[in-house]
Amino acid sequence: MAGQLLPITALLVSTFLMLAGGGLAGLLLPLRAELEGWSPTTIGWIGTGYAVAFTSGCVVVPLLVRRVGHVRVFATLLTGLSMSLLLQSLVIDPFAWTVFRGLAGFSLAGGYMVVESWLNERVTNESRGKIFSIYMIVSMIGTMAGQYVLPFGNLAGPNLFIIAALIYASAVIPTALSAAQSPQPLTQVRLDLRGLFSRSPAAAVGTLIAGIIAGGWNYLVPVYGGAIGLSTFQVATMVASAMIGGAVFQYPLGRASDRVDRRYVMVFAGIVGVSISLAMIGFEHAPPAVIFGLMFLFGSVLYPIYSLNVAHANDFASPHEFVQVSSGLLIVYGIGSMAGPQIAGRMMDGIGPSGFFVTMAGSYAAYAGYAFWRSLRRPPVAPEERTDFKAQSVARLPTPETYKLHGEGEAAAD
Repeated sequence: MAGQLLPITALLVSTFLMLAGGGLAGLLLPLRAELEGWSPTTIGWIGTGYAVAFTSGCVVVPLLVRRVGHVRVFATLLTGLSMSLLLQSLVIDPFAWTVFRGLAGFSLAGGYMVVESWLNERVTNESRGKIFSIYMIVSMIGTMAGQYVLPFGNLAGPNLFIIAALIYASAVIPTALSAAQSPQPLTQVRLDLRGLFSRSPAAAVGTLIAGIIAGGWNYLVPVYGGAIGLSTFQVATMVASAMIGGAVFQYPLGRASDRVDRRYVMVFAGIVGVSISLAMIGFEHAPPAVIFGLMFLFGSVLYPIYSLNVAHANDFASPHEFVQVSSGLLIVYGIGSMAGPQIAGRMMDGIGPSGFFVTMAGSYAAYAGYAFWRSLRRPPVAPEERTDFKAQSVARLPTPETYKLHGEGEAAAD
């Protein structure tokens, strides 16, 4: 195993640092915006800007890599990430932050794609599963490490912005100095909404709803934590609890969906999401330990539902189409994640912190309801014809390169 890890150590270190910077920025920016007195709706616009740019990055960055190469693009993107944090520390304005956060979203999407394409070049079919698991673990630990930097700084000052920028800047060093050869060109995203929906309506609509849930969560859960009186350390722990829950429960849910109609598992996940969301509304002022426990359970369905959608869509695709289908679903997911912060922000403005979990409950209800309705409209795929469920990282959004690294479409190549 050591022999397999040695050639990709630099890439894993860059991944850890990128995710650490992202973990810190992901909590710092909403909490600082709340400290400035900006409304949840305004903060939601900043999250929408990030989602728009991240999704755009998945489309545009492959074109840039074809023109100037992986190393130059990667260095440029990490520079953009550092600049976004430094600019946000200098210009405290909602509109400016939306633009700067968009720069970060575009750069992060490209950074992930470049690292994952390098990893994909360095692994073999035999080591792919192990390496992807290690990659997911490194991503989660890096994100959590960055989140726990937050309590050691002052939200009102520039130091945390500078630290996050320095972490991003350091991520370029291991990869830039690596002797690894540049990989093949990045996967170009192609979107066929009509084809995606006709192939699997449950997966297409479910992915859109999963994006709404994730978009609201990623940018407004720190605001929710601050609004109910949690400290910065407790906010970090709340978010980490959900991530751990997602990591623990993703595999059992996935294996269950390999054995029974995936839409039934989607219905189950939606019911759990509604139940925990309603519990969070009722226990809004509970002790932090209770909130952490509920968030652990909430994470059990927060992260796996996107993977369920991808697996269900792939059940109706040929192996050589897996990357194309997954990449198309990523764009649908991105569209949902643009809307999520807007919906959750307006609900929080209207009814207070509980509006966040009202949004979550409504979204999960729609997710479960549509999956159940589709189960009445089309017979299930036979178990022997289903593709295997493949877990995704709980620390970050996937990119088209994630699916290649995960082994999507390998059967077609063998």
